[in-house]
Amino acid sequence: MKLLALWLLPVLPALAQYSVHHEGDVVRLEDGKRATTVSIMPKHGNSAFDMRVKGKKVLQNPYADADAFKGGRGLSGIPFLAPWANRLDEAAFWANGKKYTFNLDLGNVRPGQQNHPIHGFLTAASQWEVVEAKADGNSAWVTSRLDFYRFPEFMAQWPFAQVIEMTYRLKDGILEVHTDLHNLSAEPMPVAIGFHPYFQVNDAPRDEWTFGIAARTEWMLAKDLIPTGQTRPIGEFLPKPEGGTLKGLSLDHVFGDLIRDGAGKATMWVQGKSEKVEVVFGPNYRVVVVYSPGGPGRDFICFEPMTGITDALNLAHRGLYKDLQSVAPGQRWQESFWVKPSGF
Repeated sequence: MKLLALWLLPVLPALAQYSVHHEGDVVRLEDGKRATTVSIMPKHGNSAFDMRVKGKKVLQNPYADADAFKGGRGLSGIPFLAPWANRLDEAAFWANGKKYTFNLDLGNVRPGQQNHPIHGFLTAASQWEVVEAKADGNSAWVTSRLDFYRFPEFMAQWPFAQVIEMTYRLKDGILEVHTDLHNLSAEPMPVAIGFHPYFQVNDAPRDEWTFGIAARTEWMLAKDLIPTGQTRPIGEFLPKPEGGTLKGLSLDHVFGDLIRDGAGKATMWVQGKSEKVEVVFGPNYRVVVVYSPGGPGRDFICFEPMTGITDALNLAHRGLYKDLQSVAPGQRWQESFWVKPSGF
């Protein structure tokens, strides 16, 4: 009778490995098998502001909760830098042989130090809409869309009609960030976007972190951090770009000529004792800006995927930069980068 009773028990479904949770303004992706979570706030710049493995932080996040993150402008998460990343050398940019001057009275472009606007004006944009947030047997993902062309205050500063879609996908403990730019304009649209992720490991102090920068050249910078157009081999600045420690280094440097594998991907990394974070750049991210200034409260390193160097728009117009990307009218630009933690 006992054996018969066992056969009559209901069969409970196995818990799904991947899931998506909505908590107010936050969408959280979860990989239960690998105890990995990623939290995204679409209505605040569509930024992934928290990533953890077994409760340990992969992304620098000094905020107590999502509301504190929304109210702050600190160094954390994965800010999206668009429609241009990093500094411009004036409050204007060049595209297709024409100069476009910003309307600073609108308030969404700040002139910055030495009249160098920085990081575009979408880092806290609230106009993103979630298109899809799902999980299946292979991954968990959220896709959000920004109809850039619908907002006059955007078009006044960057007069290229476009739609931006971004998908955060968590699969096998790895976060993919995929970006799609659809140019709806009648002219080619320059592509000068980037991301500014803040990474950390937890099992060693910053001075003991080792790192790897898969690049061959450094772009020389003037005092205002604008590239001069000159480059030098990375080894002249970093004798050990693979496997050196951060001790004594203050980094805010631009590197190019990335070292890629057979699939065209380039991998940067930081490691403590056993914890490691690898950041894999797809082929259309052609530059890495590495930012790790050190000092109290600055235990992080940024491997920033960039489509071009700092001030790429204006330096390309002057003939000092040859690798500016663009997307033709009606066409799309797409690329991904991946965040791969291990040893947590």
